[in-house]
Amino acid sequence: MKVEIIKSHTLKKNTWSGGTTTQFFIYPHSAEYSKLNFDFRLSMATVAIKESVFTSLPGVSRKLLVLEGEITLDHENRHQKKLGRFDMDEFEGDWKTSSVGKCTDFNLMTKEETTGKLIVFDSKQNENIQYSMKNKEDWLFIYNYSGSISVEVNKKTHVIDAGDLLIIRERTNTLHIKPVKDSILVFAEITKKQPYESI
Repeated sequence: MKVEIIKSHTLKKNTWSGGTTTQFFIYPHSAEYSKLNFDFRLSMATVAIKESVFTSLPGVSRKLLVLEGEITLDHENRHQKKLGRFDMDEFEGDWKTSSVGKCTDFNLMTKEETTGKLIVFDSKQNENIQYSMKNKEDWLFIYNYSGSISVEVNKKTHVIDAGDLLIIRERTNTLHIKPVKDSILVFAEITKKQPYESI
């Protein structure tokens, strides 16, 4: 098992035609987003213009979770979905997708045998949260969008502040999480049909 914290000040924010984007994590670490040679990628983006067209990403499955604002996604000849705060949509990267609205969203991209799920917690100060992972091959990411939390892993407490990302590998026991302040947390659990190499 491995526990790592990525601090917010180490993350690089880039601009795109409709706003900004921040990559939290990409695997393998040598992968490049532009080459689409990753197993999975976690990021956050802001959509700052009223209408935008999504980049085509063949072979990539996407989950988009709105953290602030409101946006309507239109997947041509497939479906349309209006997303408010904490709503999520799932779609394929090669769909012709456009959007109307402005928002801040959390993104999970997966490829091939890799799958993932996103869960959001609007947690209150001193609330007790217990979270269990099912498979030892899983990755668990906890992104703290706002507030501050303490997470107990193997009897060691880690404090995760706003903008930080906690990464846990091969975790099978229950995590004990307590918000120090009211916090918005995004949990991303990643699973692959064939186990990842140990790190």
